[in-house]
Amino acid sequence: MFNLYKILFFITLIFGSLIAISSYSWLSMWMGLEINLLSIIPLLSNSKNLYPSEAALKYFITQTLASSILLFSIILALNLKEYFSENMIFLNMILNSALLTKIGAAPFHAWFPEVLEGLNWMNSLLMLTWQKLAPMVLIFYNCKLSSFFLSIILLSTIISGILGLNQMSLRKIMAYSSINHISWMLASMMNSQYIWLIYFIIYSVISLNIILILNLNQIFYLNQLFNSLNSMKMMKLIFMFNFFSLGGLPPFLGFFPKWLVINNLVQHNFFLLSFFLIIFTLITLFFYLRITFSTFVINSNEVLIFTPIKMNYLIMFFNFLSLSGLLICTLIFNYI
Repeated sequence: MFNLYKILFFITLIFGSLIAISSYSWLSMWMGLEINLLSIIPLLSNSKNLYPSEAALKYFITQTLASSILLFSIILALNLKEYFSENMIFLNMILNSALLTKIGAAPFHAWFPEVLEGLNWMNSLLMLTWQKLAPMVLIFYNCKLSSFFLSIILLSTIISGILGLNQMSLRKIMAYSSINHISWMLASMMNSQYIWLIYFIIYSVISLNIILILNLNQIFYLNQLFNSLNSMKMMKLIFMFNFFSLGGLPPFLGFFPKWLVINNLVQHNFFLLSFFLIIFTLITLFFYLRITFSTFVINSNEVLIFTPIKMNYLIMFFNFLSLSGLLICTLIFNYI
């Protein structure tokens, strides 16, 4: 039975994010983020999670630290404006560091895979998608092209590529994948709001597809994945296509936002940045391929006695949306 308190906290979670996004002052934005934080803690301390209290406590401590730094920078900016008029870059750095800690961008990322490891798939989906929305919009309001932002983008793409290589837990792989996509979103933010929005929506749809399949089969580690999906060929194929899409391979929907970002960066003469993003995304694509590799090999183990799991209509709908999305997007943008 779905508890009523979860519905209440889920509504206030959404409400807090919307307050933060639609505010006119930094203080009310901070209040919206705090409502969001206080709403997600009861949802994280759920008995179905692997380490409920540990994950909730880690998340609470890091978010509180980020919130206090954010409030500190807002108060400094409001009260000491005449002193910081020449040095507003320093204040922007403090403010953006707090917001980047909230979304888990490198080098402020250490808490993110650890928290995700202690959660179930539905809470992980919430962390990977909705919890990124409000801080990212606030970063967009305050995003100025600087060496600080460029270094954050490069660090996020390099660290996520390297640290994701030796992971066996699918939740940690999704966390490092998310950090890699954060670098692409920050790169898209520097020039265009619409490209960031398209990227975020498409990333959310692909993550939803993958997590719905993993949640249906209760798969958390690679060895479980290899054993479970061998008996369901259709789901295995869809799952493989979704990981290709997440990596940004051309026939799939995930290629579309990356294509837009690269095009935008090249138009604004960010050749080196786009080169680094592409190269280190190839590393993340390598560990996506490692996940789907069992599908390609001829020799694979199959369980003779298994309980068949029916394909969910919701999963089929979202996968159809994702796999036919590139064609739809191309047709729409041709006729706009």
